[in-house]
Amino acid sequence: MCAEASLPAIRLMVEMQNPAVEGCEKRSEPALPSHVETRDFSVFYRTNQAVKRVSLQMSAGRVTAIIGPSGCGKSTLLRAINRMNDLVPGCHTEGELLFGGQDLYSPDVDVVTLRRRVGMVFQKPNPFPKSIFDNVAYGPRLHGGVSRGGLAETVERSLVDAALWYEVKDRLHENALGLSGGQQQRLCIARALAVQPEILLMDEPTSALDPRATSRIEDLIAELKGHYTIIIVTHNMQQAARVSDYTAFMYEGNLVEFGATTQVFSTPRQKQTEDYITGRFG
Repeated sequence: MCAEASLPAIRLMVEMQNPAVEGCEKRSEPALPSHVETRDFSVFYRTNQAVKRVSLQMSAGRVTAIIGPSGCGKSTLLRAINRMNDLVPGCHTEGELLFGGQDLYSPDVDVVTLRRRVGMVFQKPNPFPKSIFDNVAYGPRLHGGVSRGGLAETVERSLVDAALWYEVKDRLHENALGLSGGQQQRLCIARALAVQPEILLMDEPTSALDPRATSRIEDLIAELKGHYTIIIVTHNMQQAARVSDYTAFMYEGNLVEFGATTQVFSTPRQKQTEDYITGRFG
């Protein structure tokens, strides 16, 4: 954040953006069963410890935002949930990262199956240089077992869920690269939803978009909440306040504070959290 904001101003912003959430400032732990849980979880890039013994629970069907300055480990933690860090040479983990009670780093975990159950949307839209239809159909075709008619239904359902169907239904066989940036990002969300994941990871999903496209993505997150567990990394404090139920603040690989978003933004327990959300650093 460029400008320093007072804590009362931050509190007012949160209250205005979450008017229906009453009493959440008193809750420090998720009220729903955890879907993803870390227990003293660490991630190393060779000798560099990027995530340091983090323990937190992310609730099923809710939106958890992970905030913090650049290089604090938030994207590393996010990518650990679908084991994308496995692709980085020298990366290894310690502790536990549980998904539905199962340790994701157990030797018997099928990473291909895991990545079907845990969808990912990246910072910049990355549609394949294929038709709109083929982009969404890619995952179901890869995993197999879907008839041609069933594939068409899956594509339509996914585009409807991503709030894109009515904009592209007459253009399904056109190249996806012809879409606007915001449409491309919603297409990438549709592509992730097509394999019916349980969790949707979003790594700065609106940072490359204009304000109007950003608003569409945030509205979409609100619509998807409840159907999916959503975990979003964002630098945008207002976005975290708008879209999330719970917020985790990380700094230099450590989890500084975690709780209901209304509590973290209006009455942070740690001075470091207050300094960050009011723009005194970061």
